[in-house]
Amino acid sequence: MSQISASMVKELRERTGAGMLDCKKALVEADGDVEVASEWLRKKGLAAAAKKSGRIAAEGLVALRIDGDRGVLVEVNSETDFVARNSGFQSFVSQVADLALSVNGDMRALKATGYPGCDRTVEGEMTNLIATIGENIALRRSAGITVDQGFVASYMHNAAAPGLGKIGVLVGVKSAADPETLQALGKQMAMHVAANDPQAVGTKDLDVAAVEKERDILREQAAASGKPPEIVEKMIEGRIRKFYEEVVLLNQTWVIDGQSKVSEIVESTSKELGESIEITGFLRYQLGEGVEKKEDNFATEVAQLTG
Repeated sequence: MSQISASMVKELRERTGAGMLDCKKALVEADGDVEVASEWLRKKGLAAAAKKSGRIAAEGLVALRIDGDRGVLVEVNSETDFVARNSGFQSFVSQVADLALSVNGDMRALKATGYPGCDRTVEGEMTNLIATIGENIALRRSAGITVDQGFVASYMHNAAAPGLGKIGVLVGVKSAADPETLQALGKQMAMHVAANDPQAVGTKDLDVAAVEKERDILREQAAASGKPPEIVEKMIEGRIRKFYEEVVLLNQTWVIDGQSKVSEIVESTSKELGESIEITGFLRYQLGEGVEKKEDNFATEVAQLTG
């Protein structure tokens, strides 16, 4: 068997665009012949899949899985909503969510986890799916949440299938109370997070730099009013409180009744059950958020195709 050098792997990678490990495997299979290895990759569809990897994928699905005191969210993107409705794609996303639960949402571990029914990893199966479906697919993110005592509540908005949809939310509810008596609160809390998109559970959980940036902006706005410094400071504090009401979960107005604060709902439920309740954290994934989508002009595209 020929010795496979790094330069050979580099040459094959530059020629096909396939990953380093795939290139090395191809060279081993081809006994070091770059041309044969290139053909091997084409047959496996890996070279074609690699070329698609640079294309924007902002559609797809968010998936969630929960198991008592732990839960995970994953987002798998595709280029089109048509593929997101494909049963094969949905099956892949569901399986990835199951596997994510086994590694507590750790992204690196998830990609390296063996995919059931084949000798490929999750990342390898995704490459295989790209070649099969014909458009780019990306495992964009994955994360988990756990609670020491209590449970993880969930909510999926615009569900396409059980555990699959457009906006997925997990909320950690810590309490010694019977989880069954807290299920309604947990579900409503997850729905609230889906609707109001808070940045943190409490004010102490907010990013300090983000708060200071907001305070500086408010200070400049208040100073422009020409009012005395002591009035300006009061204006700033009032606007900071308003900022907290917009971005802090416990300070937000409860979406269910439109009047109470979330903190008041937690407190009243705690008194009712005779056990303390703490919202320990939350995760919220909205499909495609932060991804710059390509704006296609259909008329221009048709014109290009017809010459």
